[in-house]
Amino acid sequence: MKLGMKLSLITILVLLLGMGVSGAAVLTRSARRIREITVENYERQTEATAHAIGKELDYEPRAHFNDTTMVAYYQYVMQKYGASRYILLEKDRVACNKTPFVPANPKDERWQEPDGYSVIQKQNERYLLLVCRTVPVSGNEAFRLILVQDISPVYADIRQQIVFFCMVYLVTAIAAAVLVFAVTGRVLSPLRELSHAAQDISDGRLERRARVKTCDEVGQLAAAFNTMAERIEHQVEALSEETQRQRQMLGSLTHEMKTPMTSIMGYADSLLHVNLKEKYRQQALRHIYEECGRLGRLGSKLMCLIGMYDNDSICKEEVSAAGLFARVAQLEEAHLAKKKMTLSCTCGSERYVLDRDLFESLLMNLIDNAIKAGTEGGSIFLTAACDRIVVCDEGCGIAQEEIPRVTEAFYMVDKARSRKEGGSGLGLALCSRIAQLHDARLEIESTLGEGTKVSVVFTK
Repeated sequence: MKLGMKLSLITILVLLLGMGVSGAAVLTRSARRIREITVENYERQTEATAHAIGKELDYEPRAHFNDTTMVAYYQYVMQKYGASRYILLEKDRVACNKTPFVPANPKDERWQEPDGYSVIQKQNERYLLLVCRTVPVSGNEAFRLILVQDISPVYADIRQQIVFFCMVYLVTAIAAAVLVFAVTGRVLSPLRELSHAAQDISDGRLERRARVKTCDEVGQLAAAFNTMAERIEHQVEALSEETQRQRQMLGSLTHEMKTPMTSIMGYADSLLHVNLKEKYRQQALRHIYEECGRLGRLGSKLMCLIGMYDNDSICKEEVSAAGLFARVAQLEEAHLAKKKMTLSCTCGSERYVLDRDLFESLLMNLIDNAIKAGTEGGSIFLTAACDRIVVCDEGCGIAQEEIPRVTEAFYMVDKARSRKEGGSGLGLALCSRIAQLHDARLEIESTLGEGTKVSVVFTK
């Protein structure tokens, strides 16, 4: 059973129970009060009539009446005060009775109580009120006046009130049920909207948001839900982008490994099945060695790049630009000498907070790229400014449309020249990642035929 149905049924049950109990209490008290007022009215009326009859019975000549005359006199007196409703008792006998009610036992002690007696009796479908009062007369005579009054209309009125209440109760219950279902549905509509939004997100529609504008707890829940959904969407997008990059990296790696593996297999097959001269055999072995070295460098750079993505913990320290440039120049000395190129370093007292090993790797990759792009006898310039370190060359340059992609893993502007130089397309990807770890970014400016300028700009 849904929450709305449960809440509606519970609310309706509580309402009906409360209305029923309160209505029954009101009806019971009202019926009791009506009976009490009716009895009190007839008791006062009987008492007044008893006093009036008592004065009539104090008629002095009555003492000389015979039995027949006395009976006639009693009937005369009772006729004056409504004989059809009263019974006159004289001691233990009925003196006058014109009512349809016959006392079963005039000697009953209840009729003899000095303060009177009242009782309601049900006969068939009628309700009779019996009120007994003492008739005050002088002498030793004892008279009792009994009122016999049909009060069935009073009970009929009570029944009509009960029927009316039941009709009102039924109509009110139906109206309350309709209203409760409507209000509950409206109150729970934000929760349904949240449920639909959650279902849509679970089905893959991550852009879905809960359209809830209330200012209560449900509105706060919806706002928190939307914030959570937005973060999930961003995380999924980031994971998708990362997965796509990894897929592209894997595909590029497979492609890059295919060429040297094919070359190695070709030369190995020749060595196994062809009787080569010593000169060609040495040449084949040298090619196999060079391709294996290329595969080793490719794997080493790839593992370094993957390791930096998996672990962001680096050890930063304050390093002087002069000391950093001197170390990089020393490490690149042999590489520069092969192409008879010079590295010009320009720096002052600049100091940077960085991981020395990682930043040496970054600068060495940039300088290696400059060496590959440059010509024999050319120059490379390494400069330190207040918020940046710049590597500038006089090489072949990069086309403007290629610049945004050069930091992608395995991307090569000139694949033939890069492979000839032993490149893998991972150098600038490593540089970009190292810069990110140092809260920096790479800015690449290049003109075809004039050279390339790569700046590592620190943002903090």
